[in-house]
Amino acid sequence: MRFGRERIEYKTPEQVLRMRVAGLVVAQALDAVREQVAPGRTTADLDAVAAAVIEGAGATPSFLGYHGYPATLCVSVNDEIVHGIPGPRVLAPGDVVSIDCGAIVDGWHGDSAITVVLDAPGGADPHDLALARVTEDALWAGIAALATGERIGDVGEAVEDVVDGALAEGLNDGHRYGIVEEYVGHGIGSAMHLPPDVPNYRTRDRGARLRPGLCVAVEPMLVRGSRLTQVLEDDWTVVTNDGSRASHWEHTVAIGEHGIWVLTAQDGGAARLAALGVTVAPLD
Repeated sequence: MRFGRERIEYKTPEQVLRMRVAGLVVAQALDAVREQVAPGRTTADLDAVAAAVIEGAGATPSFLGYHGYPATLCVSVNDEIVHGIPGPRVLAPGDVVSIDCGAIVDGWHGDSAITVVLDAPGGADPHDLALARVTEDALWAGIAALATGERIGDVGEAVEDVVDGALAEGLNDGHRYGIVEEYVGHGIGSAMHLPPDVPNYRTRDRGARLRPGLCVAVEPMLVRGSRLTQVLEDDWTVVTNDGSRASHWEHTVAIGEHGIWVLTAQDGGAARLAALGVTVAPLD
């Protein structure tokens, strides 16, 4: 394990393989939760599903107990962006549900998030569906930049390019999606949050150089209105100031000697990245 100027933790290939195990546990937990997201279920129900998968795999939740956080998942609904605490809230038709999950195996972390838009009579709101799709597209563009770029700042440029493209397409009623700036991606490995920060927007600071052994969580958060946020009285749940709906997607990615691998995607990201002209590099 080597550290650079920013105290970045660079992993050996063997350590990346151990992170892949944690990443697959996260992927399996999110797959199980996705199958259970439906009107009438509570956010606590979803938390129990993830907890069972993680425990069954012999892993430990990354979030539970982290600075006192009380649950396995973060489940954020509608105007909640991130860090929503699971509880008795009952999901309703048309809700936008962002689900963030982390797991630890042998001291190594994986972290990933998805957004699900629940169906409703007459169909889900097309603007909510577009928000979730654009956020996921921005995620994959940011991940692809880890393979084609030179510095961390290239991730934020790629994310913002997708947002600009959505405006050009006339999505979100012709208004630009807000990119949340207070919460960004991060390094990950022997701890859940490590240097470097991974902004989801263009910055003057180009950031750390992309090099083998770097593992990061890329996690764009987009909103349908203002990007300004506030934290609720529970000291965790982050919401939009204007009540607009939000979407959050995330994957943990490793940079190897011959390319990248998405540690929290079952296929390593092969399918989505191929569409962006990126071929994933096998871990073994």
